[in-house]
Amino acid sequence: MRDAQDRQLCEILLLKGYIHPEQVSEALELQKLRPKRVGEILLDLGYCEEEHVLEALSEQFSIPVELNLRDQIDAALTTKVPINFIREYYMVPFRQNGSAYYVAINDPVNLLPLDDLRLLLGGPVQPVLCRKSDIQRILDTYFEQQGENAAEMIDSITMAEGDEEDGVVHTLDGAESERDLLDLANEAPIIKLINLVITGAVKERTSDIHIEPFERDVRIRYRVDGILYEKFVVPKSQQAAVISRVKIMANLNIAEHRLPQDGRIKIRLSGKEIDIRVSIIPVAHGERVVMRILEKGNFLFSLEQLGMDEHDHKLMDRLIATSHGIILVTGPTGSGKSTTLYAALQKVNSPDKNIITVEDPIEYLIPGIGQMQVRPKVGLSFASGLRSIVRQDPDVILVGEIRDHETAEMAVQASLTGHLVFATLHTNDSAGAITRLINMGIEPFLVTSSTIAIQAQRLVRRICDSCKVEYVPELKNLKEITLRDADKIRVLWRGTGCDKCANRGYYGRTGIFELLVMNPTIQDMVLRNVDSNIIKREARKFGMRTLREDGAQKMLRGYTTLEEVLRVTREDMEEDVIE
Repeated sequence: MRDAQDRQLCEILLLKGYIHPEQVSEALELQKLRPKRVGEILLDLGYCEEEHVLEALSEQFSIPVELNLRDQIDAALTTKVPINFIREYYMVPFRQNGSAYYVAINDPVNLLPLDDLRLLLGGPVQPVLCRKSDIQRILDTYFEQQGENAAEMIDSITMAEGDEEDGVVHTLDGAESERDLLDLANEAPIIKLINLVITGAVKERTSDIHIEPFERDVRIRYRVDGILYEKFVVPKSQQAAVISRVKIMANLNIAEHRLPQDGRIKIRLSGKEIDIRVSIIPVAHGERVVMRILEKGNFLFSLEQLGMDEHDHKLMDRLIATSHGIILVTGPTGSGKSTTLYAALQKVNSPDKNIITVEDPIEYLIPGIGQMQVRPKVGLSFASGLRSIVRQDPDVILVGEIRDHETAEMAVQASLTGHLVFATLHTNDSAGAITRLINMGIEPFLVTSSTIAIQAQRLVRRICDSCKVEYVPELKNLKEITLRDADKIRVLWRGTGCDKCANRGYYGRTGIFELLVMNPTIQDMVLRNVDSNIIKREARKFGMRTLREDGAQKMLRGYTTLEEVLRVTREDMEEDVIE
C-alpha cells in the first residue's frame, strides 16, 4: 500500500514538472536502504521543495495546504493536547472554527490519530497539510511554555543558596560530604536543569556542550558552528550534582573522580533520536565534561551539499568510482572529515558492493554498510580491525583514522590488493599528508602506487540568509587574503544578526576544499622526496585550488565572510596571488 502511495506521489510531482524520472529512480532505490517516505528522500536529496511535495500530497489525499501557519496559531489550543502526542504524530490543533478544529499535519498517510484528537478536543477535526518546520516551531514554543528555562532554573538555585548562606563559597568536598552523590544527582531541579541544558543545545544546533569547573563557579558553554559561546554559570555548590547527573545518564561510575571516563547518552527529543558522546576528565577544580551531540536520522549529505564546487565534485565522483587505491581526507579535528567520507560512502553504496568500516567512534549508522567500533581495551585497534576486514571480502573499506605505521601499512596493502580505501589523516594541507605517511615509515614508492587523491578541508560559517547585507570592504583587508585585482572588488556580504541566528550573523557551515590528485609528475616528486610546499605549488599548476583560494571563491559568491576565510586558513599563507 505504501509503495503504491509513494509511486502515486512521484507521478504527481512528475506531471507538475517538479522532478525528473531519473531523480524518481534514485529516490526509490535509496528508499530500499532507508525506511523513509519517498517525499522525505526527495527533499533530503534537494530535488524538490517542501511546498511542491505538500502540493502533490494535497492533490493525492484531497487535504488542503496551509503555508502561513505561524499567523494563525491559537496557543490555548496547543496546550489541550499532550506534548507526547504532538511529538509522536506531528499533529497539533492550531485554529477553531465554530465547533470544528483545524489540525496541522505533515504525514497524510497516517490519519488514525485524528480520532484521538477528536475525543481530546470534543469536536470534529479538519486536517491541514503544513510544513514540518512550522509544526516543530509549535512544539518548541509548547516546551518553552511548560516552565522555567535553564537560565531561570540556575537563577532560582542561586537565589535559594543566597538565602541560606550569603557570601559563602561552597567547595566540592563540602558538597559531597553533606549528602550522598546519588541523592544529589537525582534531585528534581538538577534533573530538570540538565534536561533543559541539553534541550537548549539541540535547539541552538550545538555540536558540543562544555561543562567546565573553576575555582568559584561552573561554566557551561555551547559550540555552535565551530565557535564556543558561554551560556550559563552554575553555582559551585551544584558542581557535584551536575557532574554526577551526567555520569548517571551516561552509565558511568559516579564515585570515580581521578580517571578519565567515556560514555554515551541516548535520548529522544521532539520525535528525534539524539546520541550524545560524553567525555569526562579530571582537572584542577573538579571534573570537566564535554558532550558531543549527534542527531540520528538527520544525516543524508551529498558531496554537493557539503560545499564542493562543480569541478571538485565531478572529480571526486570519478575518484570514488575507481576499483582500488587510497583516498585520504585530511584536516584538524572538527573539520568535517568523517562527514565527507560518509557522503562518499553513500554515493558508492549499492547492493552489489560489500562496504565495511572501522571507526572510533561510529558517529552515524548507514544502512547496508558494516560498521565496526574500535575497542582498544579488548585489543581491537584500527590495525587489527583492518586486518580482519580484509578477510571479509570487501570492495570498499573506510578507516576512521590512520594513526600509526601499522594502520598505514595495512591500508596501503589493502589498496594494492584490489580494495578502494577511504581514510582520514591529521595534517594541515593535502601535500602534507604525503610527508606524514613517509614519516610513519611508509616507503615513497608505496605511497605513490597506492594513493590516488588527497583532500584537505575546513569548515567555515555561512552567512545567515535572514540578515545578509552588502557592504564595501576595505582594500587592506582584501590584500590580506592576497586576492588578485582586489581593488576592483566593490561589494562583499556579511550578516547583521537576527533572531534566526541568535544575533551572530552566521547560520550553519559549509566546507572549503583542497583536492590534490596524484599524477605522474607528483608521483615522481614524491619518489625524489621533494618538499611538500614544492609539491603543492606543482599541484596548483595542474588546477588544484588551495583552501584559501576555495574560501575566497565562496566569499565572493556570498556564502561566507572575509573574516571567516582568514580565520580558518591562517596556516595556508601562500606567496602566490589568488586568481
